[in-house]
Amino acid sequence: MRLLERAWRSLFAAHPPPWVRPVRLKVERVIGRGNPLTGRRMETDMTCFTSDAANAAPRNCILQGDCIDLMRALPAGSADFILTDPPYIARFRDRQGRTVANDDNGRWLVPAVREMHRVLKPGGFCVSFYGWSHVDRFVQAWRGAGFRIVGHIVFRKRYASSTRFLSYEHEQAYLLAKGDVCPPEKPIPDVIDFPYTGNRLHPTQKPVRALMPLIECFSKPGELVLDPFCGSGSTLVAARNLGRDWLGCELSAEHHATATQRLSGAQRVA
Repeated sequence: MRLLERAWRSLFAAHPPPWVRPVRLKVERVIGRGNPLTGRRMETDMTCFTSDAANAAPRNCILQGDCIDLMRALPAGSADFILTDPPYIARFRDRQGRTVANDDNGRWLVPAVREMHRVLKPGGFCVSFYGWSHVDRFVQAWRGAGFRIVGHIVFRKRYASSTRFLSYEHEQAYLLAKGDVCPPEKPIPDVIDFPYTGNRLHPTQKPVRALMPLIECFSKPGELVLDPFCGSGSTLVAARNLGRDWLGCELSAEHHATATQRLSGAQRVA
């Protein structure tokens, strides 16, 4: 089955149907500290497919820039499922001194969530990680945009991210719905194991294995999975592994280069 799927995708890339318009993106970045995957300058050539239909968005590529501006250019209702890990507004700094862009302010939160709601199809789901210390701000932004909260997910770690008042051994996300939604055929547990990635590619890198059940549950093969804060591309890798189309936005040129390199090969990536 996977061989047939690969053959079909290869044929589609070489001979796209007339209703599909291919856009070739050339990405060339010089990363000061070296790309984490290669340690050197990265040059990648990717093909992004878009349809001429009014409700189509680019597919299978990563856009670099402010996700608010990038999503404003996308048609309404063009994403089938959104899975994203935005800044937690926590001024995070890891042991190596790495930080996350815009994690020191929440000015982006309301306009970004508003665009996420607009580009998600009616009846679609969104899973968004969030910072528990600012849960009130996230909930207000989600509800203000029109999302309904329909579930909460805990990602169980086998290690502590930090220790202060408690030993913090979990991540968390809310399951959000746009309009009237149908429950999934096979609901997944709301507690998911969270393997350690080592954060080699990004200071808050999420494990592909923990994201795949969400994509499998709330989208179908061939549908478009959007991650507006894609970082090193874990959501996009998980979507590709499951036969979904994917679209990422990333503000950082360095992380955009890492994610692009990660998604540029045809092989299944962990």
